[in-house]
Amino acid sequence: MIPSVRKATLKDLPILLDFEQGVIIAERPFDPTIKKGKITYYDISELITSEDSDVFVAEINNEIVASGYAKIKTDRHYLKHKYQGYLGFMFVSKQHRGKKINKLIVDELLKWCKKRNIFEIRLDVYQDNIPAIKAYEKAGFKKHLINMRLDIENFDLE
Repeated sequence: MIPSVRKATLKDLPILLDFEQGVIIAERPFDPTIKKGKITYYDISELITSEDSDVFVAEINNEIVASGYAKIKTDRHYLKHKYQGYLGFMFVSKQHRGKKINKLIVDELLKWCKKRNIFEIRLDVYQDNIPAIKAYEKAGFKKHLINMRLDIENFDLE
């Protein structure tokens, strides 16, 4: 069956909270700075109800199988655009991965941004998350900036 994409509602919150934990589980191996134990990334209720953001879900047979959000953010003062559309919370349930459902979500998020005259779109992805990078590249994204880090707790600076 072909997935349908719609805006999320607060009634979708229980499954979206599960998806959020799925995102965290998927990202922990890529990020040693994430705290141990149960954490949250997003205020999903706020993303659903805010004027400056929206969450979309994909459904198959009335079952939510994927999610993503777009949020309008003020960008840095020296860039040629004043605002950017920031995408996040990209999740597809395991049994539905590889079916181009993420692209359906991304396309709806891009339409949402374009309707608001937001043309600069950004997202973050871990450099070692090759499947996610490939999915975003298929959707038209290009690598732009590398964020580097260094843990100096046990670093000899003497």
